[in-house]
Amino acid sequence: MPSAARTTIDAVEVSGKTVLVRVDFNVPMSEGEITDDSRIRAAVPTIQSILDRGGSCVLMSHLGRPSGNGFEAAFTLAPAAARLAEILGRQVDLPSGDCVDEVSIAAVGSIDPGGVILLENLRFHGAEKKGDADFAARLASYGELYCQDAFGAAHRADASMVAVPEAMAGRPRTAGRLLEAELKYLSGAIDSPERPFVAVLGGAKISDKLATIRHLAGRVDTLVVGGAMAFTLLRAMGHGTGRSLVEESMIDEARAIIEAVEATSTTLLLPADFVCAGSPAAGVETSISGRNIEPGLMGLDIGPASISAFVAAIREARTVVWNGPMGLFEISPFDAGTLAVAKAMIDATTAGATSVIGGGDTAAAVNGLGLASGFTHVSTGGGASLRMLEGGPMPGVEALDRA
Repeated sequence: MPSAARTTIDAVEVSGKTVLVRVDFNVPMSEGEITDDSRIRAAVPTIQSILDRGGSCVLMSHLGRPSGNGFEAAFTLAPAAARLAEILGRQVDLPSGDCVDEVSIAAVGSIDPGGVILLENLRFHGAEKKGDADFAARLASYGELYCQDAFGAAHRADASMVAVPEAMAGRPRTAGRLLEAELKYLSGAIDSPERPFVAVLGGAKISDKLATIRHLAGRVDTLVVGGAMAFTLLRAMGHGTGRSLVEESMIDEARAIIEAVEATSTTLLLPADFVCAGSPAAGVETSISGRNIEPGLMGLDIGPASISAFVAAIREARTVVWNGPMGLFEISPFDAGTLAVAKAMIDATTAGATSVIGGGDTAAAVNGLGLASGFTHVSTGGGASLRMLEGGPMPGVEALDRA
């Protein structure tokens, strides 16, 4: 995890300069329409700061997973450019179908003072994922300084995240306002939390969270675990899990991680009961089960006793970090546990606690419930926030100038 503060965009002079800004416009799409523009809106404070101080912006981003062999209409950033123009109330140019062709070079070379250009999808070039230095040098030629504001990709060593700032050595390489906030809340929550410090982990796979559990053990006062990942832990403890999702290959690892947590000062709080059904579908008959689930049933949400215990722990917290839903929140009534955790965190926030939502499905859940404004910080990066929670490297941050 990055341990030193980075130079911020607000700390450098941008008047009359062109700023190359790595944003994260990897937004969810359906039939060519943006279904959630949160990531675009999250980049606006950085963009507006540059424009208000007399700078121009050349923005670059990826979207989805194109083949890397050239333009693909399904992955164009044109919808993102249009939405950003609506939000900013000014023109946003999207030159050609290639971020480094002659058309884009000419557009950047003739950018108006205070202008905004969004380059086409970086991943139309396979060189982006490969971290290619030549590709990065072409992008680096677009800016007099670099601004990293794509926290959602900051755990990756893509060309735009690492090789571009490396190619811009000697020019300011800064953190945008979004990245600055992400580092403040995610790093700060772990390094210097107000106590009690509670971490809530959920989601499907324990394998995705093992490193996080190891890193948080001994750092948090209470580690609350829900979601399907809890079943692998419970199976390791000898409980019957019915047809619930269990990572059979991780049972020994789960047993070891339980022992590791119990050897620290951290209290491990697992579900005591579950809402169960024969299949994960709306309208099915449900029942409440304890930790031993009948063979024909699967646990799809935490039960009422678990909700009560989880809520009590969260409401006592002065710092609480949450990554991963408690159940199949996309389908009612299996959203009750996730909703209860969200509301408990909002109650804790209202009482003065710092609350951080760790991106991904968790952010999607609270955004979908219309509750995002009730937390101290909602991260824009699922994988990146998880990397920070597990104390792993963040190449896109480490490439920036230190303050």
